[in-house]
Amino acid sequence: MKTIIGLISGGGDIGRTRVFWIGFGVIVLLFLLYPTQTSAFRVSNVSYYLLNIPLGLGMALLWGYCGVLSFGHVAYFGIAGYTYGVIAGNMTENPLGPLAGVAGGLLASAFIAGIFGYFVFYARVQKWIIPILTLVLTLLLETFLGQTAGYQWRIGSVLLGGYNGMTGIPWFQLGGFVFEGYSFYYLCLFVVLACYFSLRMLVNSNFGQVIVAIREDEVRTELLGYDIRARQWVVFVLSAMLAGLSGLLYVQWGNYITPSQVGLLQAALPVIWAAVGGTTSLLAVVISAFTLNWVTYTLSSQGNQYAMVIIGTLLVVTMLFFPRGIVVMVAERLGRLTTRRTAPSKP
Repeated sequence: MKTIIGLISGGGDIGRTRVFWIGFGVIVLLFLLYPTQTSAFRVSNVSYYLLNIPLGLGMALLWGYCGVLSFGHVAYFGIAGYTYGVIAGNMTENPLGPLAGVAGGLLASAFIAGIFGYFVFYARVQKWIIPILTLVLTLLLETFLGQTAGYQWRIGSVLLGGYNGMTGIPWFQLGGFVFEGYSFYYLCLFVVLACYFSLRMLVNSNFGQVIVAIREDEVRTELLGYDIRARQWVVFVLSAMLAGLSGLLYVQWGNYITPSQVGLLQAALPVIWAAVGGTTSLLAVVISAFTLNWVTYTLSSQGNQYAMVIIGTLLVVTMLFFPRGIVVMVAERLGRLTTRRTAPSKP
């Protein structure tokens, strides 16, 4: 138990003081109580903000801690979502269908990422080329899925749907209990908390220290005897599964998925979340992903056509004035102010 607490409260992320954890607990409590104070519509919206967080966490782990930028991680978001739709859609009479769909979606995203990552890392592709290759992958996937209109593009009883997308995707359920509405909100919240604490333990472990060392100096880390390619591959696959997890939650939130979900615009979003929050902090990316999803969704739902212009402008401002991320730099500033106030004055 002490080991788990030590890993969670380690120095791999911002926020380690007792005051921080009290504040963290209060915020979690507010999220738990939120559905009791608002409508089902607003709860559904917040579920959408939450379900995108695992995708952002995967980007933080891969880019911020391992130093590898992927511009196409939404490909695994789409792969998992479509795989779930196909499996669960063909097993509508079987209560285990949704569970098989979740397993199939995660395995499919991990399998594709494993093959892709193997050729990228073991071929020693230069880091500046990797974002281009990952972007090409997601654009190819979007193009292919867009060409799947017509009844000939059928897997079992499920139509892929072309640019209209796959519709009628079943809700996730365990036994006879179906996760929809309020229960789906709590499922998303549980998944986000589980992902955050698991990754916080990971980055504070010996494995996490090694991947940070790889980010800082690959050659030196390899000379110390570590197989850096294997560790980069593991992080890449893990981050792809986190993206797939968001894809699985997304298709259950709206019961549909379209090729646009793996397009260029969507590919840029997790990169923006990580950059604005701060790539070297999991908590910063959680805050950034939730906030920017709220901003984007709110502006779009009100008919504002400049949502992405505003988000893009925020990214430019971040790069110019907050190079380590807005949340990270604000947290550092608050930390320095707190230290000054609590430091004993000199006689």
